[in-house]
Amino acid sequence: MTDSGNSYATGDAAPRNGAGDSGAADGNGDQLPVADLQATIEALRSQIAEFEDRWRRAAADLDNVRKRTARDAASQRSDERGRVTAALLPIIDNLDLALEHADADPDTIVAGIRAVRDQATDVLAGLGFPRHDDIGERFDPMRHEAIGVVRDPDATPGTIVQVVRPGYGDGDHQLRPASVLVAAGADDGG
Repeated sequence: MTDSGNSYATGDAAPRNGAGDSGAADGNGDQLPVADLQATIEALRSQIAEFEDRWRRAAADLDNVRKRTARDAASQRSDERGRVTAALLPIIDNLDLALEHADADPDTIVAGIRAVRDQATDVLAGLGFPRHDDIGERFDPMRHEAIGVVRDPDATPGTIVQVVRPGYGDGDHQLRPASVLVAAGADDGG
């Protein structure tokens, strides 16, 4: 702030107590003429308008990217559902054929059902979820769900002696763990 009460040097926008309106210096060397101040104000207003325009454009671009990403994700989900469904259709077709021949030889029906089951497990494996039967392997709580403990003198304690329900998938991409019976140790109750 100057002695006359003006505060141009500190960045305040308007002069105080009317001094400096004419642009003539009153003995203080830090005052700018009004024309220079008006030019500076106009230059700053122009910069502000340019920055606001850039900001609006950037915000609009970001909004467009969000919308495009959401559309792309929805499209990818729809495409993947279509691929999975298309992979399952032959299984349904084969089950329909098996039902048409339900009065045929039971051994033929059983063989047909096994073939359809194998086809379904091949589809799951192709989608990244292979089947695991794991008999004889060491029990792993990350891949197996123990539903019981049994005494089996021929099995090593802590190994899987029977798979009640197979597991599908690996690691972090596991649809479900295998439900298994585990061989009891010497101290286990089984």
